[in-house]
Amino acid sequence: MIDFLQGMINLLNDLLWSKLLIVLLIGIGLYFTYRSKFMQFRMIREMLRVLFESKSVSGDNISPFQAFCISMAARVGTGNITGVAIAVALGGPGAVFWMWVIALIGSASSFVESTLAQVYKIKDKNGFRGGPAYYMQTGLKKRWMGALFAVLITISFGLVFNAVQSNTITIAFENSFGTDRLTVGIIMTVIFGAIIFGGVKRIAQMSEYIVIVLAVLYIGVAVFVVLMNITKMPEVLALIVKNAFGIDQIAGGSLGAALLQGVKRGLFSNEAGMGSAPNAAATATTSHPAKQGLIQSFGVLTDTLIICTSTAFIVLLSGAYTDPSLNGIELTQAALSVHIGSWASGFLAIMVFLFAFSTLLGNYYYGETNIEFLHSNKAWVRLYRIAVLAMVIFGSVAKVQVVWDLADLFMGLMVVVNLIAITWLSKIAFAVLNDYVKQKKAGKDPVFTKDRIPGLEEIECWESAPAASGSDQARS
Repeated sequence: MIDFLQGMINLLNDLLWSKLLIVLLIGIGLYFTYRSKFMQFRMIREMLRVLFESKSVSGDNISPFQAFCISMAARVGTGNITGVAIAVALGGPGAVFWMWVIALIGSASSFVESTLAQVYKIKDKNGFRGGPAYYMQTGLKKRWMGALFAVLITISFGLVFNAVQSNTITIAFENSFGTDRLTVGIIMTVIFGAIIFGGVKRIAQMSEYIVIVLAVLYIGVAVFVVLMNITKMPEVLALIVKNAFGIDQIAGGSLGAALLQGVKRGLFSNEAGMGSAPNAAATATTSHPAKQGLIQSFGVLTDTLIICTSTAFIVLLSGAYTDPSLNGIELTQAALSVHIGSWASGFLAIMVFLFAFSTLLGNYYYGETNIEFLHSNKAWVRLYRIAVLAMVIFGSVAKVQVVWDLADLFMGLMVVVNLIAITWLSKIAFAVLNDYVKQKKAGKDPVFTKDRIPGLEEIECWESAPAASGSDQARS
């Protein structure tokens, strides 16, 4: 029975992830890119400006930068270390090029879903919350669709994926330092529990610190490696492009492998269009929905073009990717050891902890906001927190393949549901973008109210602000 179930899950996952979702995500991403007039290219400077224009807000509200960090905490995980290495091992250096391409395309999808999350967000005691379930209910008038999405993301991100992350952490520490996996799991659970029982504000603060630390450390190591091998960089860049389009790859049939691995790992890493990051985007206190859309679009570019590329350069400059016995985390460890010595294994274990722990925080919050969508009774949130902590403990000592594969299936279904919703609602996101650009051209700091776009009368936020008010909090 177990074998039959495993076989069915594998078949459905293959259909979803190797065929249907790649076509949908690329096709819809290209459509959004065209409809937004290539916003991810022409507005890159504006993305950076709005990211840092308001790093703090008054009271218990979440700043745009903190909302960015929550989403990056979930995006930036062990996939940035292991996923890129797997892509290179299975698809060759050309896979890196296609990861770049899918990030550039997917950033438009991220803009649409995150802008919609801001438009349809609701107020709660902590400030704001929202996401796909909320814009499905209010924008599409389909409560059942939002409930389906909420269940799928809570199971896949909130529970099972957190078990997988804790599993990765404890295995990495066991391999590098010989520590007991259960002991590490208990310590991690206590720390994690103190954070999540502190509420979304504490999650935002911890995400902000962890994401900054891990990004600076990991990118710093990559820069060091690149500078050490600066004379080899033209050769590596040529290798990436050659393997992405080379005649040898077409003749040998490996071009398809490079394309497939680059697209799959790119999508897994940056989560563009999946419906996860909008849950964080909705929490931000900002003056215009497009601002958070731009910030989250930049997050996709940061995740793939900077952090994943850091791993790619470390691996390719080492030459270790040519060893067929190395894959995943072992390949990255071997590559880093070539550059900085044998102590790289322990260093990478610490980096895996930072990456995976930050993902625990982001994943947890995605589940919490969707539990609150399903039921307002706080008892359900407390029960969810206990379940998450139990899954972290469980994942620290064991990894059940059928559960991991089932989570992939739930996530695949979640993505399909979200893509349908954001395609139907995309005209609202593009209208919001046009309003933002129009105000910018007039020399204004864009401020949004729901009467600026027809059809938004029923949304809860974005009432007209007092004329004298200049704060983001009053505007939104």
